[in-house]
Amino acid sequence: MGQTPPTWQFEAAAWGRGARAVAGVDEAGRGPLAGPVVAAAVILDPDRPVRGVADSKTLSPARRERLFGEIHERARAVGVGIVSHGEIDRINILQATLRAMTRAVEELTAAPDYLLIDALTLPAVALPQEGIVRGDGRSVSIAAASIVAKVTRDRLMADLDRAYPGYGFAVHKGYPTAAHRSALARLGPCPVHRRSFRGVPPGRGAPSEARP
Repeated sequence: MGQTPPTWQFEAAAWGRGARAVAGVDEAGRGPLAGPVVAAAVILDPDRPVRGVADSKTLSPARRERLFGEIHERARAVGVGIVSHGEIDRINILQATLRAMTRAVEELTAAPDYLLIDALTLPAVALPQEGIVRGDGRSVSIAAASIVAKVTRDRLMADLDRAYPGYGFAVHKGYPTAAHRSALARLGPCPVHRRSFRGVPPGRGAPSEARP
């Protein structure tokens, strides 16, 4: 039995309360040992729906790429926020995620009046908002944001793979796979590894404090 696709129920509830520009917000990259965390905010147009939108984790790379293009073509607005590995080390991954989401909302070319956010809420954003647990599988707007965030981050990790060959970033996207851990043991961390993360060995210039 297949997974139930996300619906417009949360968007419809917000519209019923008077909202007119509902943005879904999600992130990609909280768990990796390297690279940025990327968030996206998407205001979909119900008159121009994107068919097949689903939680990005359930889609093949090719399908995500296709939907990424369609979301940009059909959505009323798309915003992306990026927080670097260095910022993550300075402020921790939760605060970095909130910052990336806030930046994504700020980058929307059309102003939202309600936010639907995967699991979190944004204290720095003075808008009505709702954190929805597993929202990327329940709200079509959050699912669209999850696709934009995932594809954007995957492309960035492919660029980092070319800049720092040998780690396999284009394949595992910085997640702590066996291949990534093996490369870390062999090569040590590179400049885009998150030095504050457990699993990243100390390297030159790495912090010495205990990892979270």
